[in-house]
Amino acid sequence: MRQIDIHLKQRDRETVIRAVKAFDPVDWMIFPVEQHDRSLIRIIMHDGRSQELTDAIQDALNDCRDWRVTMLPVEATLPTPKPLEDEEKQADLQVLREELLDDVNRDAALTKDFLILCGLSTIVAAIGLNSDGVAAVIGAMVIAPLLGPILGFSLGAGLGNFALVKQSSQTLAAGIGVALAVAFLISFALPLNTESHELMSRAQVRLDGVALALAAGGAAALSMAQGKAAVLVGVMVAAALLPPGAAFGLFLGAQQWTFASRAGLLLSLNVACLVLSALIVFRLKNIKPRGWIDQRNASRATWLNAGLSAAFLAIVVTLIIVLDLGEAVSIG
Repeated sequence: MRQIDIHLKQRDRETVIRAVKAFDPVDWMIFPVEQHDRSLIRIIMHDGRSQELTDAIQDALNDCRDWRVTMLPVEATLPTPKPLEDEEKQADLQVLREELLDDVNRDAALTKDFLILCGLSTIVAAIGLNSDGVAAVIGAMVIAPLLGPILGFSLGAGLGNFALVKQSSQTLAAGIGVALAVAFLISFALPLNTESHELMSRAQVRLDGVALALAAGGAAALSMAQGKAAVLVGVMVAAALLPPGAAFGLFLGAQQWTFASRAGLLLSLNVACLVLSALIVFRLKNIKPRGWIDQRNASRATWLNAGLSAAFLAIVVTLIIVLDLGEAVSIG
């Protein structure tokens, strides 16, 4: 459930009350406030209809001034409210669009802390890869700072929020740039260990990696859309963006061009798979803008980015199949 507080002028109160009554809330009440000519309306609403009610409130207050809507999760309330009659809405619970945007904006912001986190996690990944340390590599996966801007890019495209798409793209590019630079510098301090299974496995691009990255991106978007942040820890390990990035930098520094190209291809493949699957999940979860014009722009952005990602994946899959056939012929 959600608690929705609306702070507004008294003259605008009736328009909001009509919208609230139309959605049959669990409970609602009006409080007087100290400010002159102001009111506070508090609503307790089922999760399944909170987004519809929030959109209706914004529509009702579209031409009004000096109002604010605050949304808070409700852990429990007594007596227990009746469940929604619409079983589909009850089963398809999700965070509000505004809550999701707030979380994603925070994770996709290009800050000094983000760049430092990328650098530190790359150090952990590079040392773990070169020393064949599984624990260190998993630790770098869990940190996973690059997952935030990728989900921000997908959500921005799904909502037609081009400012978020631009911000996420810049953050992702900066994060990958820092990772490559740090790994490249580490390669001059550590002799490349080609006997390391963890390192050499990042120079292999296989079809099962495509399926893994697609599933990880879908799971990340779905866990965010359902407000299940704890699931993201497992997704971070599955997505594994920093290890191939660190391997790419190490191979470049050691002038191992073939291995470097494969690691770079694996990194690009993971990013494209994560973007594509997240776009699909956000679309299926019906996460879209409020206005129909914004929805049309969002649909265009979604299909454009999904088409580009799918085309890139098709090219990569073709290359993987050709390389596998070439290796099989040479062995035979």
